[in-house]
Amino acid sequence: MGTWDTGPFDNDTAADFANALDDAKPEEREALVRGVLTRTVDATGYLTEAEEAVATAALIAAQCPGGEPVDTPYGPETAMPVFPADLHTLADEALARIVIDETGPASNWVDPEDWKQWRTTLNRLRAVLVPPPPSIALFDLEP
Repeated sequence: MGTWDTGPFDNDTAADFANALDDAKPEEREALVRGVLTRTVDATGYLTEAEEAVATAALIAAQCPGGEPVDTPYGPETAMPVFPADLHTLADEALARIVIDETGPASNWVDPEDWKQWRTTLNRLRAVLVPPPPSIALFDLEP
C-alpha cells in the first residue's frame, strides 16, 4: 500500500519498523533507534531510512515535555525505553536532513496539502525535541 496518510507511522516502512521494535529485546530497542537516526544524519545521497527516522523521532518526542503520545495501530505495541537526552538532538538532526531532501519522502506527496501537513508534523516534532530557547523579556529602561 505504501503511504496512506501523513502521520509518522502512516506508511509501510515505518509500520514495519514498529514491528521490528516490538520483536527486538527491550535492551536492543535504543540501539535500533540510534542506528536509524545516525545513518539518516550521516547519509549521502538517497535517505533510505527516512520513514523510520521520522517514526523514531515521534517515539522520542512522545517522551518530551509537550510531546504527543504515539497513538496509532501502526506504531509499536510494546513500551519503549526512556531515551537518553542525546537522542533528542540526533532525532532533530535527522528530521532537519529529511525536511531539506527534495528527492526523499517529500517527493512522494502528490497533493501539495498532504506535503504541507507532513512538513508541519516534522516541524512540530523538531520543536518538541529541541525547543527554542525562551525569549528574554525586555526591560523598560525608563527611570
